Amino acid sequence: MGDGDWGMGCGVMRCCVCSGVGVVAFVAVDGRDYWRCPGCGATFLDRGQLPGADVERGQYELHENDPDDAGYRRFLDRLASPLLERLGAGCEGLDYGCGPGPALARMLEEAGHSVRLYDPFFQPDAGALERTYDFITCTETAEHFHTPRAEFERLAAMLRPGGALAVMTCFQTDDERFADWHYRRDPTHVVFYKEETFRRIGAMLGMRCEIPAKDVAILWK
Repeated sequence: MGDGDWGMGCGVMRCCVCSGVGVVAFVAVDGRDYWRCPGCGATFLDRGQLPGADVERGQYELHENDPDDAGYRRFLDRLASPLLERLGAGCEGLDYGCGPGPALARMLEEAGHSVRLYDPFFQPDAGALERTYDFITCTETAEHFHTPRAEFERLAAMLRPGGALAVMTCFQTDDERFADWHYRRDPTHVVFYKEETFRRIGAMLGMRCEIPAKDVAILWK
């Protein structure tokens, strides 16, 4: 297997986020087994228990991501505002994992940027993955990654020099409440990050990591 996978080569379990060794059992709850990487702090579902594509799509179709919903826009503004403050004029971007209602893309376009869309279920535009961009947004998507390291490496490769990868996901902060955490209970959420995880991802990719707001990381190429 590649470094972005379970990585059981030579009997050594590797972290699916940073490929670090020494992964330990974290907790078993609701029939699911979670592992913890002591190196980057990531917590992730056992690779043998990842949901299938039918389960994922069914869950995503329950989401109500209306681009005209003011409350949803306020939620996305947690990432949009700090990103827009840091971008120059007229940048080209990609909304990776945009879902059925690409509200963030519209917000960024309203601010004068052009945004292409990609989502494996709702916008499967393979051509969007063959270009480079000034910025890539990834909101409420990274927690769904089955092979996080491979995903982050792909996204970094699509950035132009000086480009930004802006990620929003609910950071995992309280081990004692993990079992009852609403974010964990979503069956398609399979990997959970801490601030330190994104700092390690940045170092792994040779990118500068910035945490400008709660649950937001911006990685600069």
